[in-house]
Amino acid sequence: MKRNYYIVALIMLVFFVISLITNAIGPLIPDIIKDFNLSLTLVALLPFAFFIAYGVMSIPSGILIEKYNEKKMMIAAFIIAFIGSLLLALFPNYLTAILSLFIIGCGFAMLQVIINPLLRTAGGEEHYAFNSVLAQLIFGLASFLSPLVYSYLVLNLKNNNNAVSAFHSIVPGNLPWISLYWLFAVICLLMVLVIAFSKFPKVELSNEEKAGALKTHIMLFKNPTVVLFFIGIICYVGTEQGTANWMSQFLSTYHGYDPQTTGAKEVAYFWGLMTAGGVLGLFLLKVMDSRKVLIYFTIIALAFLTAALFGSAKISLIAFPWIGFFASVMYPVIFSLALNSVREHHGSFSGILVTGIIGGAIVPLIIGWVGDKLGLRSGMLFLYITMGFILSIGFWAKPIITNKTIFDKKETL
Repeated sequence: MKRNYYIVALIMLVFFVISLITNAIGPLIPDIIKDFNLSLTLVALLPFAFFIAYGVMSIPSGILIEKYNEKKMMIAAFIIAFIGSLLLALFPNYLTAILSLFIIGCGFAMLQVIINPLLRTAGGEEHYAFNSVLAQLIFGLASFLSPLVYSYLVLNLKNNNNAVSAFHSIVPGNLPWISLYWLFAVICLLMVLVIAFSKFPKVELSNEEKAGALKTHIMLFKNPTVVLFFIGIICYVGTEQGTANWMSQFLSTYHGYDPQTTGAKEVAYFWGLMTAGGVLGLFLLKVMDSRKVLIYFTIIALAFLTAALFGSAKISLIAFPWIGFFASVMYPVIFSLALNSVREHHGSFSGILVTGIIGGAIVPLIIGWVGDKLGLRSGMLFLYITMGFILSIGFWAKPIITNKTIFDKKETL
């Protein structure tokens, strides 16, 4: 089948938009706490609402794709995200924020289920690995830019800069960060129009890629290896979001850094270094067993977590973003080890693993709850548990197929 470069570019744009909107939550948390007068637990319900949507919508989205085509589903997903963004922009309060983020999360869960098989079809099966890596790099770029866009809008609205004059009449003066959700609503609406005028190829899923029947999922969950890798994905996404969502608040609480400037930049650097780490990880996976890469990177990530939580203000400022660098290989390594550890039903197993994204809902909430009781530093100690489990995967994983290295031999631990 001829490669469809336009659709590949469109999918990359979708990845960019998903990341831009998703990763605005972290830098916003200090502002939301202050403006809505929230406890750490209550503010943690915001990322919880967003990421729990993945648990709710992933499997139903797979069923809907069987009935409707990808184009209709993508348009529906961006309309849902548009409604969610507009809701918070028009009615900025805590309850609508929870509902808004859940609605946006539902739309993005639908998109995640659609775009991966579509990328395989449009870009060609033989180019899928390369295109997947490219998509992750674009996702990382948007993650880096998201906190900077927030900082730019908030600071310029405060200074009455003409560059953002369009927002002055629609954004409450005491809530300048709401401008982000007006921007997101416009972006989602533009995506609806772009997709509506795009011609899509027909996507045919192989038997291995299709999500199986409910009994297949139940059978897989009876396999301890499946359950352990599912927990592994929960721990990874929880680690990623638990760090990104709370680091700005931590730097503000313990070291007095301004969340709208320094805090936002630190979150941007976290995502930027995660992207850079992913590039290094690709090289290392060509020369080392993936389990060893996972072990080494996780140990170094734990060292930087320790420095971030217990070091001086300057050390903490440096250490937090570097957690992102060394967390970069965790998701692809865990996912590939998981799929290479079972002989069949990879489509159903992939769906189970993607549902593990609910870790982004659970872990930040636990950190916030413990933080209210014992302080945010104590809450963030929970990341030692999630990273500890990820570290253990490097020791107990026994894949049927190990990653091929340039030395063309199988390494054993």
